Parts: sequence; C-alpha cells; structure tokens
Amino acid sequence: MRRRSPLPRLRRPLRRMSLRTRLLCLSVALVAVGLAATGVVVSTALRGYLQDRMDDRLVLTARIAARLTPPSGALAQGVRPLSLLGDTTLTYVDDDGATRKAYGASTAPPGGGPDLPVPDRERVLARGGRPFTVPAKHAGHDWRVVALAQPSRRFPPAGSTGPSGSVVVATPLDEVDRTVAKTQALSLTAGLVLLAVLTVVGWFAVRSGLRPLTRIEETTTQIADGDFSRRVPELADPRTEVGRLTTCLNRMLDHIDTAFRARADAESRMRRFFADAGHELRTPLAGIKGYTDLYRMVAAPTRRDIDRTMTRIAEESARLARLVEDMLLLAGLDEDAHRPWADAPRHPAFPLDLAPMDLRTLAADALHDVRALDAGRPVTLTGPGGGRPTTAPALADEARLRQVVTNLVGNAVAHTPAGTPIRIGVGTTDQDAVLEVADQGPGLTPEQRARVFDRFYRADDSRTRGTGGSGLGLAIAHALVTAHGGRIDLRTAPGQGCTFRVLLPSLAPGAAHGDEVPDGDGTG
Repeated sequence: MRRRSPLPRLRRPLRRMSLRTRLLCLSVALVAVGLAATGVVVSTALRGYLQDRMDDRLVLTARIAARLTPPSGALAQGVRPLSLLGDTTLTYVDDDGATRKAYGASTAPPGGGPDLPVPDRERVLARGGRPFTVPAKHAGHDWRVVALAQPSRRFPPAGSTGPSGSVVVATPLDEVDRTVAKTQALSLTAGLVLLAVLTVVGWFAVRSGLRPLTRIEETTTQIADGDFSRRVPELADPRTEVGRLTTCLNRMLDHIDTAFRARADAESRMRRFFADAGHELRTPLAGIKGYTDLYRMVAAPTRRDIDRTMTRIAEESARLARLVEDMLLLAGLDEDAHRPWADAPRHPAFPLDLAPMDLRTLAADALHDVRALDAGRPVTLTGPGGGRPTTAPALADEARLRQVVTNLVGNAVAHTPAGTPIRIGVGTTDQDAVLEVADQGPGLTPEQRARVFDRFYRADDSRTRGTGGSGLGLAIAHALVTAHGGRIDLRTAPGQGCTFRVLLPSLAPGAAHGDEVPDGDGTG
C-alpha cells in the first residue's frame, strides 16, 4: 500500500494563513536559517583558529622538550620549574612506550589527564609530529596531544644504545571549548534579539507593502456589491508589480463598467423598441380589424361601402407590410454589424449589390422627388455646402442608397412648413463622396439631435399619420450608410434647419458612371 505524501497535510495550514502571515513567516524562517548558518560557520572557524594556535604552542613545546635531557632528582620531582606549563603535561617515554619521566600540570588535570595510547616509537613516527585529539581518562574532556621522537644521540651514555625514546606533550581543550561555547551563547542571544526585532519590523513592513492589495480588496468588494464606478487608487509606481496590477484592474473595471452600461442601455432600448413596435403594429392591425368588424356588422352594405372598406384595409395592410419589412431590414443589418468581421463578408445576412456609381444620379432623382411631393417648394442642386455640384464616384448599392435619399427627402418635406426651401448637395470632400439634404426648417435641439437616429423616435412624440411614419426612416438610413462603410452626419440647431450629410469612400475619377445633371442650380 502506497504511503501518502505529508506535503498536502503541510499545505493545509499554509492555505489558511493570510498572505501577510505567510510572507512574514517565510522571511523570519529565512533570517533564522541565515543566522544559524552564520553561527555554525563562525563557531567552526573560531574553533579551528584556537585549535591551530594551541597546536602551534604544543609543537613548539614538544620540539624544545625533545632536544632536552629530562632532569632528574629533586628537579624532576619539583613543581615550580614546570609551573609555566599550566595545564600542559609532558611525558618522556622510551622506544617501547614505557614512561621514563612525567611532568604533570600545575593544577589538577581536567578529567584525570589524557587517556594516551601506548606511545611506542613506531606509533610516534607514524603520527609524523601532527597533533591529534584524545579523550580524558574520565569522560567529559578532550586533550590535544603531540608526540615527537627524540633524535638519536651521537655519544649515548654508558650502558645505552640506539634511539633515546620520545616526548609526549598534551594540553586540555577546555579553554577552547569554553571560548567557543561562550561565542555560541552570545551569537544565539544576539540572533534571537535580532530575529525578534526583524519580526516586529517585518510585520509593519509587510503590512505597509501589502496595503495596496488591501485597498484593491476593499475596492473589489465594493464593486461586487454593485458599485461599478469604483476604481482602485494608484498607491504604487506603475512600473512595479502592484502598480501594473492596479492599472490592469482599473482598465478591466472600465471595460466592465462600459459593458454593463451598454447592456443596460441595450435592455432599455429593447424594452422601448418592443413597446414602440407593439404600438406601431397594433395601429394597422386595429384598423384592419375595425373595418372587417364594420363590414360584418352592416347587414346589406352597398358596393361603394365595400370598396371604401377594402381600400382602407388595403392601406392599413400596406402600412403593416412596410413596417414589418423595415423591421426585418434593420434586423438583418444589425446581424451583420454584430457578426465577426471575417465571417460577415462571406455570409452576410443582408447582402448589398455593390457597383461603381455616381451620387449625382441620386441627387438628380432627389430633386425630382421634392418636386413630386411638394410642387410649390423651392429646391436647388449645389455642391457640398454650396457652390457647383461635382461628380461623386462611390462603390455602393444604388437601390439601397436610393432608399436612404428617399427617407431623407421625405423627412425634410414632412417636418418643415410648406414653402420651406430645400437644398440637395453632391460632390467630394477629401477622400469622401458626399450627398446632402438640407432644409431651412425649425431645426432640432441637442437632445433631439442625439436621438434622431434611434428607432421609433419622433421629435414631436406623436404617432399620427400627419406628422410622419413609424420613426424607422432615419434609423434605416443610418444603418444602410454604415453597412456601406460610410457615415451619416447631422448638422442642426434650433431655428437653423437640418443638414443630413451622407459620406461614402470615394472611388478614383472615371470609375463611376451616372446620369448627367446640369451644372449650376436647378430651381423648382
């Protein structure tokens, strides 16, 4: 059976800790490890240094003693001549390791003295004069020992032959141990104090460093409660991680706020659209139903009554059909506008039959449309903003643009007093082909101008047949021009009339063809 790793169990407490606590614990742990490692290195280096100095003294003492002849008699038993050795012991042994003379320390040796192995000459020579450590006779102490062979004498005493033995010098390591222990105690005390100070300072430092994250948390909590206008305050330099995070969060919040506002506006427009569409659809349907009910209620209608009733039903049915067609047209244009750009050209929901054309053709037709709608109304044909009309080549769907111009002309005739002059402008400006319909009517307020292209919007808020149609004409015109890759502008002010300007990307000269219109003004 496989044993489970202990790591998951160790991670659970860490997950319960805050980021501040985890950072502080990690920092303190790293400092503690660093202090402990430093203490070990310092203690080891200090012990090595003190032991090297002790070894130097032992080797020097052993070399001097190896060249001396051990004293005898009273000197050998006395203590005073050897008191300078302190705790050091000096022993002369023969070649077999038997002690010839031993000089003890001036005080009681720690642990009863060193527990030396039999220092015969072979072992002494094998050591090569290098110091070594041995335990004391009683546990708890260590001794440092150096053994040197005495040089052979050129004229040995009578009765002696060969080498003259060895000398063994030993000193306890208690002083070194005490010094190292005291250093370790001081290092431990200083390290604990330093660790405590760093913990306190680190707590405030981490708390101060994470204050921007705390503010981010507070801001996101307020946003989660529904306050989408809140933004994260910039408490750090934008080049830091927290600064970049703040910038990214504020940018994301801007997108979210914009998306929610757009969603709310879309929902509001959708509710208004359904209300207006329902009202517009209900009006012709109510008319059709009323006339059919009237026909059934009349017992013996005359042919004239029947014809009048059928005519009104046909008119209301045509109105209903136009309204449904306009709504379907807008739905198709909306679908193309919200589809991915890569798919829209290949599979358009509302295809356009694009071909080179000259907008002067539409301008000439618009001139005739105004005369047909109101024969007594003055109408002129000029260039954009005035002057002489010029060619305006563009790549467009002529039928759809004709629908745009018809809506603009009808809007100008319907919403201005009888006899108000209308101007049709056509030509090019910069890189655009321009066609404009201008009137000198009452104009619009800024609030009305902002909503003039909204669906089912009427400036006078009335729904009578006398003041206009369904309120979809300008919305359709805007959507069709946008589908051509152009734009439609409105210049208006109260008392200064309205100028609707259609701008399309212009083609190279000679790429379009169209009906010729006379230069200059055409006045009706």
